[in-house]
Amino acid sequence: MTRVFCSIYKSSKKDEMYLYVPKASGLKQVPEALLSVFGTPRHVTDLMLSPERPLARADIAQVLEKLAGEGFYLQMPPPPEPWIVNPDNAPAWRRQTVEEVQEQQDGKGDAS
Repeated sequence: MTRVFCSIYKSSKKDEMYLYVPKASGLKQVPEALLSVFGTPRHVTDLMLSPERPLARADIAQVLEKLAGEGFYLQMPPPPEPWIVNPDNAPAWRRQTVEEVQEQQDGKGDAS
C-alpha cells in the first residue's frame, strides 16, 4: 500500500489517543470493543498518508501496514514524562525551591 487517504479521530475518553481509518471505509472495520474503550470518535482531520511523508508520533510504515491489514491504526498516548510521576527527577529548569514557591505565593497576596 503506497498511499491512503485516511480520516483521523480523537478519543473522547483518553487524551492523545487517535484512531486512523481509511476515509473510504470509515469506522466500519474498527471492533466494537475498541470503540467502547475509545469513546465517541471525534473527527480531527483527513490526511493523505504515504511512505514519503513521515508522521510526528507514529511510524508511517506501521500505520500503512495496519490500515491495509486491519482497516485501522490506533495511536496510543505517549508515556508520561518521568518528572511528572516523580517530581524529584524533573529537569533543573522545572524545579523550584521552597523559597521560590513561597515568594510566588507572597507576591500574589501583595497584588490584591
